[in-house]
Amino acid sequence: MLNIESLTPKKIVEELDKYIIGQDNAKRAVAIALRNRWRRQQIIGEIQKEIIPNNIILIGPTGVGKTEIARRLSRLANAPFIKVEASKFTEVGYVGRDVESMVRELMNVAVNQVRNQMMGEVSNQAETNAIEKLLDMMLPSKPDRDNSYELEAELTQKQRYQRSRDKMKQMLFEGKLDDREIEVKNGNDHQPNIEILSNMNLEMLDVNLGEMFSNIMPGKHKERSRRMKVPDALKYLKESEAHRLVDKDKVVEKARFLVENNGIIFIDELDKIATAEKHSGIDVSRSGVQRDLLPIVEGSNVPTKYGMVDTAHILFIAAGAFHSAKPSDLIPELQGRFPIRVELNSLTKADFQKILTEPENALTKQYIALFKAENTKLAFSEDAVSEIAHYASQANEKMEDIGARRLHTILNALLDTYMFEMPSKKLKSIIIDESEVSSRLKPLIESEDLSKFIL
Repeated sequence: MLNIESLTPKKIVEELDKYIIGQDNAKRAVAIALRNRWRRQQIIGEIQKEIIPNNIILIGPTGVGKTEIARRLSRLANAPFIKVEASKFTEVGYVGRDVESMVRELMNVAVNQVRNQMMGEVSNQAETNAIEKLLDMMLPSKPDRDNSYELEAELTQKQRYQRSRDKMKQMLFEGKLDDREIEVKNGNDHQPNIEILSNMNLEMLDVNLGEMFSNIMPGKHKERSRRMKVPDALKYLKESEAHRLVDKDKVVEKARFLVENNGIIFIDELDKIATAEKHSGIDVSRSGVQRDLLPIVEGSNVPTKYGMVDTAHILFIAAGAFHSAKPSDLIPELQGRFPIRVELNSLTKADFQKILTEPENALTKQYIALFKAENTKLAFSEDAVSEIAHYASQANEKMEDIGARRLHTILNALLDTYMFEMPSKKLKSIIIDESEVSSRLKPLIESEDLSKFIL
């Protein structure tokens, strides 16, 4: 993970280039927005609170990299990130999700992220404690003797016990106890909270219902035990100790700080709630969602089960195809809260060729890894890659333009036979060339019915 201080806009674009082909304007916009957040945090004084993030609208067809840009950006910054779809929200008063739920979800993501990070920091201590607990279970210490026993005999007995314990620990490290089963008591250190999902927003209440029910039903509070093998018991005890060592209040405090200062919310399908013409009926709900979204984007305090969260400095990145509607069809107040608009270009044949080979997670590399799992060596010639890109581009022109997602359908159709036949002694090495690509894909592209249903 790169240091946030070293993430200059140029460096951010370089990192995004490893996974996303083209779309330079969009990369520049998000890189500047991310760097501005770090710049704001270096400022001392009241003006720091006045600097608000420049939210972004990414405009472009599906499959050109809108979501991937936002997702990779959050991973670079190690920031809390969620993706939501604007069309899933409804105006307050309608049945469905309200817009505030996106902030609650982001807070949940941040809490889990921080908890896992803190548990990693105490991992060594948790493992040491877990080993000692495991040894206590397998070799319980004898109760202290009465004063009538001689001190010398007591010391000898303690030394003998310590030697036995050291020998047991050595056997544990060597794996000689892996087949042994022991009885482990299930504590209540990290019982999960009960969450109720409904339109009543009960998750806003800071109530641990698990704890409430355990107080109502004391029988549930009793420790239960179960038998498990030593490696499983050690893993369970380590996790339990890690939860015990992590301060829950510190987790929530740090998570809230990360959400309020580094959080990123990606709102997809924003064009679906934009209304080109004023109609009655469902369009009232669309405008209502925009009005409900406005205070969240402007900055307001949203109640969550972890306390109030201020959204003033959360970065909002919205995206949409905007075929039937335009960004200017959004209500003026919401338009003003998304000052940066970047149009992403449709992908060309040259873009497809780069997408197939250059990114670190390129599709050809993924299929080569899948074939390697079956002890089969797969390779693509340069001509084959060019031909695949040609047919992907042609399919997008002939049918709906789904961007880079078309490559998934093309490659699946191309390699379907091999993937079904593997593993096979006959398929130890496969080289995909131009002629094979043409013979398999040309009939699908030329046939109207086949291309419609297969590609």
